[in-house]
Amino acid sequence: QVQVVESGGGSVQPGGSLRLSCAASGSIFSIRVMGWYRQAPGKQRELVALITIYGRTTHANSVKGRFTISRDNAKNTVFLQMNSLKPEDTAVYYCNAETTGGDFWGQGTQVTVSS
Repeated sequence: QVQVVESGGGSVQPGGSLRLSCAASGSIFSIRVMGWYRQAPGKQRELVALITIYGRTTHANSVKGRFTISRDNAKNTVFLQMNSLKPEDTAVYYCNAETTGGDFWGQGTQVTVSS
């Protein structure tokens, strides 16, 4: 099994930046993809960004050019750098580890963008 723990959420004004972190532990070798998802009140959970074990990244159209997913293999940590934040980015952000044994989710971290 894999455990993932998010950190770095908070409140920021429009145009501001935040950096989310997701630390993975457990059966790290089984991880194939790690990703960030978000869920706003009353909406379905949606993909924000993914990074594969080969370093290939995918970003949702809504965040392209503003958000960047990256990783530190030595620390088993994935990051989401969020710049030029908008009120519509407000959501609970979840880290996901896609492994050979299934998907594992973190508890989520709240991001609020408001003036």
